[in-house]
Amino acid sequence: MTFNDVLGKLRPLWGIAALIGLWAFAHTTKAVDPVLLPSPLETLQAFWNGLFQGTLWADFEKTIVRTVLSFGIATAIAVPLGVLLGSNEKIYAGIEFAIDFFRSTPASAMFPLFLVLFGVGEQTKIAVAAFGAALAILFNVAYGVMSARKQRQLAAKVMGAPSWRVLTDVTLLESMPQVFVGMRSGVSIALVIVIVAEMFIGSTDGLGQRIMNAQTIFDMPDMYASIFAAGLLGYVMNLVFLLAERRFVHWGGK
Repeated sequence: MTFNDVLGKLRPLWGIAALIGLWAFAHTTKAVDPVLLPSPLETLQAFWNGLFQGTLWADFEKTIVRTVLSFGIATAIAVPLGVLLGSNEKIYAGIEFAIDFFRSTPASAMFPLFLVLFGVGEQTKIAVAAFGAALAILFNVAYGVMSARKQRQLAAKVMGAPSWRVLTDVTLLESMPQVFVGMRSGVSIALVIVIVAEMFIGSTDGLGQRIMNAQTIFDMPDMYASIFAAGLLGYVMNLVFLLAERRFVHWGGK
């Protein structure tokens, strides 16, 4: 293995190294008040202590459960509905405005409505996150079904395949890459909404609540550690879907 090969394999780490270096430089030179910007080492220590000696893991787990549950509900509703709407463009055209309108509405603006409907509790956090994720998934699934290549659908019909076989064996397989795009967007949206909901909707646990508490008492290392935990969770969830897409939707774009 040549030196260039080693550099190529390490390329994904360059951005991380540059960010940590800039962070350490800003802390060392006091370009930012050290009280407001702890060193990377202090943050890492706070993350490690919180994870293995404190309550960070419990908050981390709560956020994961809420995100996965809201994403599961969104997927169970949005995927079949998206297939139904995408396979009938006239119906989709009739409700396209409503889908785009709510998809463009900030989820935080929907908090009062969901508080009225579900009260202060777990149901509100999960419901509002599922709502936001479902709209992203629904849009992408419907678009994927409508964008399936007509030549392959026509070829299947010419060979005598019934309509349901054309839908399951051609249209759905053609739309799977776009479905995974929607699911990746959906799980990211669900995580963002869950964390924001944990900050502002009467939560006693979760990463969002932990970030707010740390900021209130000026425990900056713990605040940055919690933000890092939230970012790490989002990255891992996105990576899981990327790997699943490469494994199960290898025909995408072919």
